[in-house]
Amino acid sequence: MMGFFISGGVMLALGLILGSILAVANKKLHVSEDPRIDTVEELLPGANCGACGFAGCRAFAEAVVTGKASPGACSVNTVEQIERIAHFLGIEAGMQEKRVARLACAGGDNVARRLAEYDGLESCRAAMLVSGGGKFCTFGCLGYGDCARVCPFDAIVMNDNRLPVVDEAKCTACGNCVTECPKNLFSIHPLEHRLWVACQTRLRTKAAKEACAVACIGCGLCAKDAPDVIAMQDNLPTVDYDKNDLASQDAIQRCPTGAIVWLAENGEIVYGEKAKTPKSTEPLPIG
Repeated sequence: MMGFFISGGVMLALGLILGSILAVANKKLHVSEDPRIDTVEELLPGANCGACGFAGCRAFAEAVVTGKASPGACSVNTVEQIERIAHFLGIEAGMQEKRVARLACAGGDNVARRLAEYDGLESCRAAMLVSGGGKFCTFGCLGYGDCARVCPFDAIVMNDNRLPVVDEAKCTACGNCVTECPKNLFSIHPLEHRLWVACQTRLRTKAAKEACAVACIGCGLCAKDAPDVIAMQDNLPTVDYDKNDLASQDAIQRCPTGAIVWLAENGEIVYGEKAKTPKSTEPLPIG
């Protein structure tokens, strides 16, 4: 019995000692958080999309309060809310350059051949496990909408020919589609990048034409017409966006398939004079 009381006393003493140590440590090591962070977080949209470059809205709020980011770096927030944050903190709002997701493929079912119809889970990743997805061009969009499903802003819709279409007004450049696409066809670009190569195929000439009517055939005419902006790499045009101020519609004029285009400010896709793009919107026969 006496041993029981002794053990209990020892445990009680240890508990008191450890509790005291923790209390002292908490007081000594406690780091008080700036209460303004809570206010700024409340003025953010709460999307936690990461488009600002931070892990979430809370992390972004901390960065804004500590001067590591400007309120305008949130591409999801409204102008009014951004101004409210700036006024609350007494800083400049700053504005992030509008960026959007762009798809490097124009191979919808009306222009790109499918060798077989995939029947399974409606997913590009799942389809890839079955002979690469069934499309002649193994580099092109499979069209099962993984990108649209992961977009938290409904900025991507699938058109009638199973090709993703990005609504630039809704897109916040969160990057979810970039991560999700198993073909790595999406990338994030400033709106001012108007010259666009809408193809990533490595098929060439005859094989490329047979696979997709709007595929790049590697002719290099765009690079010849705009050598300061475009270079051919692995027989595919690559735009040097560091020289974006030199970009013009001259580069697209002689493209025979319309694989390189100009994205106008009104949302229109401008093709070159020599582009022979199909007018039909009906899906091609399978096989």
